[in-house]
This record gives sequence, structure tokens and C-alpha cells, in this order.
Amino acid sequence: MKQNQNFTQGPILPALLKFALPVLLALLLQAMYGAVDLQVVGKFGTAADISAVATGSQIMHSLTIIVTGLSMGITVLLGQKIGEGKPREAGGVVGSGICLFSVVTLVMTAAVLLAAPKMAEVMHAPADAFAGTVSYVRICGAGSVFIIAYNLLGSIFRGLGDSKMPLLTVLIACVLNIIGDLLLVAGVGMGVAGAAIATVFAQAVSVLLSLLIIRRRELPFTLTRTELRPDRSVMRRILRLGTPIALQDLLVSVSFLVITAIANGMGVVASAGVGVAEKLCGFVMLVPSAYMQSMSAFVAQNIGAGREDRAQKALWTGILSSLVAGVVMAWAGFFRGDVLAGFFAEDPAVVLAGWEYLKSYAIDCLFTSFLFCFVGYFNGRGQTVFVMVQGFIGAFCVRLPVALLVSSLGGSLFQLGLSTPASSLVQIFLCMGWYLWNKRKHA
Repeated sequence: MKQNQNFTQGPILPALLKFALPVLLALLLQAMYGAVDLQVVGKFGTAADISAVATGSQIMHSLTIIVTGLSMGITVLLGQKIGEGKPREAGGVVGSGICLFSVVTLVMTAAVLLAAPKMAEVMHAPADAFAGTVSYVRICGAGSVFIIAYNLLGSIFRGLGDSKMPLLTVLIACVLNIIGDLLLVAGVGMGVAGAAIATVFAQAVSVLLSLLIIRRRELPFTLTRTELRPDRSVMRRILRLGTPIALQDLLVSVSFLVITAIANGMGVVASAGVGVAEKLCGFVMLVPSAYMQSMSAFVAQNIGAGREDRAQKALWTGILSSLVAGVVMAWAGFFRGDVLAGFFAEDPAVVLAGWEYLKSYAIDCLFTSFLFCFVGYFNGRGQTVFVMVQGFIGAFCVRLPVALLVSSLGGSLFQLGLSTPASSLVQIFLCMGWYLWNKRKHA
């Protein structure tokens, strides 16, 4: 069963949409996967439980995106090798990637288990939710091996032009997580700990089943004992491509963690409201996120094949088609945010707080249609250092200063959230300038 896709030939929009749709569905399921914990706890727990799961999942998300960023090095390098028609070297990329991420697994697991209380303290977790936050982080941290394995599998198959396998992986995890939450949280009454256990169990079974399915797949690269070894030169290239992305994603996440900490300091209702809005943001930003991942794989193959013109056309095709969905999501978040927040909370005060904060994300939907496609384009070209620089500028020169200024002036949650579209707008100008400079360089 061969499902790998060649992006170097044929019409651009159909190929991009064909790849992006499974990515979108996978991200939708992944957002549901994380939201189920919050929804079930919100229905059967207290505001403190909601705050604990929201803060704990924010911490785990920040750690996970480090892994996702590093794995992008595999996606880009593997895509380029496939575009160049070098299956043996592609197998070497996969083999070295497995060895590299084995080390990452050990480091991440130990760090999370030891530092969970400090992480909750840094996040200013409310006193009523502190113990629950630590418990959630430690249980999920114990299952780091499955988080990393999932991201590794996804990066490999996206590099091959196959977005269906990651969709299957997250579908399995989502179904199992829903069942686990209903049994442990709603049925047994284990609260925050039950939500975390359900998450880890779902990831574990999903990865194991996915590996069994992969064994039956026809792959466009060789992976024998010869390739399954730590090739230092390949690992350096993976890290050179992936580390800037991971750092950029981490810095962006840290800026959002600071904003969450500011909201936590505003009380448990504000904390819960922001937690609900952040979960909803996972859905609101689905389309631009899907385009970002798809653009990286699409551009990587075309750059490997020497199709610079096709890579540029894909960028603008992605931006225009993503913007259509961005307008719809912006309307829903700004004008119907109370309905959306009601899916995750019963308390009217929490619902209103979530809607107020979500309005700022609604504005950002319009900007991310541009920004995320630019980021995916530059990642696919291997220009990950620029991606890191523009992300750093947006996070620490715009988003955080604006958020801290609003906090010092006693601003509302909506005003606090405006720090995000402000940073996105600045980053778009930076990306556009870098794009034009590259275009002149290759003219």
C-alpha cells in the first residue's frame, strides 16, 4: 500500500489540499484529544480542576512543541532526499533520527518528573489547583516516550508526502482518550489524575498500533541495521534544521506561558477562562497550522528537486486559500465565542472570561493565514534560523511587552490577548521582507 506523494509535478492547489486535508483532520483530532480532558473535567469537576488541567496541559504543550520543532528537521531533510531521488540517504536520515530522539526521550522524561512542582510554581498555578497541576504534569511526563514517538512518526511520514498515517495515529489516540476520560474521570471520579492517565494510555496504544501498521507499508527508503545507527553528520544536519524551529516554538510558547501566568494572577475564574480559550484556540488555528506543516513538506521536496518557482507559487496559493477559512474562524471566535466556550465550561463567569480572551485570537486568525504559510515556506527551504529570529522578535519584543504593559495598567482579558495579533502583524512584515530579499537573490 503506497500512499507517498510527489509534490514536484502537477497542479499545485489540488496537491496541496490533498496533503493538507489529512493534516487538518489530524490537527482537529489532536485538538479534540487535548480538549476532551478539559471538557470532561469541566463537566464533572470544579473550577480548580479546570485550572489544573489547563495549566498542566499548557506546560506539556510547551515541552511537546520542542519535540515537534526538532522533528521538523527530519521532515525537511527527508523531504529533500526524496525530492533528490536518494532513497538510501533518506533511510539514513530516519535511522539517525530514531537514535537522536531516543536520547531526547530520556532527557525529557527525567526533566519533567523532577521539575514538575517548579513548573507549576513558575506558572503561578492558583493554590487550589497547584497539586492537581503537578499531578497532571508528572503523569503525562512519565509517558514522554509516547509523545516523542508520535511526533517522530509524524515527521517521517510528512517528509514522505504522506499525511494519512499521522491522521490514523491521532484518530486512534483520540478515540482511546475519550473512552479513558469517560471511564476514569466521569465514571471512577479520579479527576485531574484520571485525565492525565487516559492521555498517556491513549498515546501508548496509538503508537504501538501505528508501528504494527507501518510494518505492512511500502516505503520509498531503505531502513536496515546499516541505516539504523547514529550518523553524526546526519544528526548534526537534523539538529541544524530542527533546533532553530524548536527554539522558536519554545520561545513563542514561553511567551504564552507568561500570559497564562498573568491570567492566573487575576484569579481562578480568569485562569479557567484563559484555559478554555487556549483550548478553543487549538481549533480556531487549525487551518493555518495545517497549511504550515503542509507547506514545509511541499516546499522541501520542490527545493530538493530544484523547483524554486513552484515553491514560491505554493506559498501564495496556500496564503489565499488559508485566508478564506481564516475569515470564517475570525467571525466565529469574535461573535460566537460564548457558544464555543460553553462547550468546555458550565460556570457562566468562566464562559464570559473565555469569550473575552478569545476575541483577540479571532483577530489573529486573519494574520496567521499569512504568517503560518510564510513560516512553513521558510522551514521547507531550510531557512530555520530566520524562522527562529522572527519568532523571537514577535514573542519577546512585541507580545510579552504588550502583555506586561496591559497587566501593569490593569487591562481586561481582551486587551491582554491583543498582544498576540500585534506580534503576528510585526512578524508578517519581517517575513515579507525576507521573502523579497530571497527573491531578488535568486532572480
